[in-house]
Amino acid sequence: MAQFDINTSRSILSGTPGLLKAILSSVPEEWAKTNEGEATWSPFDIIGHLIHGEKTDWIPRTKLILSKSTEPFTPFDRFAQFENSRGKSLYDLLTEFTHLRNQNLNELDTLEISEETLQLTGIHPEFGKITLKQLLATWTAHDLGHIYQISRVLAKNYKEETGPWVKYLRVLTD
Repeated sequence: MAQFDINTSRSILSGTPGLLKAILSSVPEEWAKTNEGEATWSPFDIIGHLIHGEKTDWIPRTKLILSKSTEPFTPFDRFAQFENSRGKSLYDLLTEFTHLRNQNLNELDTLEISEETLQLTGIHPEFGKITLKQLLATWTAHDLGHIYQISRVLAKNYKEETGPWVKYLRVLTD
């Protein structure tokens, strides 16, 4: 397993908006709004969730840790996208996400992050003490998890049509 590297994380984080645009900009709206059943998210919902994280989670928490504050993080509303995305198109969401991600990465670049500051801690409302390294690694893994989730939801549109190959396509059975 690889060790955390901020440059690798930044590279992955900077690629996410373009990858999501490439995958989602040409899918029909019904695919973008498809989910895996009750209490699951569509690609549209996931982009809204990513936007909310860009606004309220990663950089605000990074800055709080770097300030050495003992104030706990504001709890993250994992369902805010259902209100915040209302009335917007998928294109609008992808554009907003790209803008916010670029803005946040530019801000991350201005912060003085070193091996020492990666060990600074913040207080998560559920987990307690966490390090900046853990937060930044989670931001990266969070992106990758939602990329996989979007791929899985999209692939399941053709689950029945794959016939017997479904047994070899884990993306259809996860």
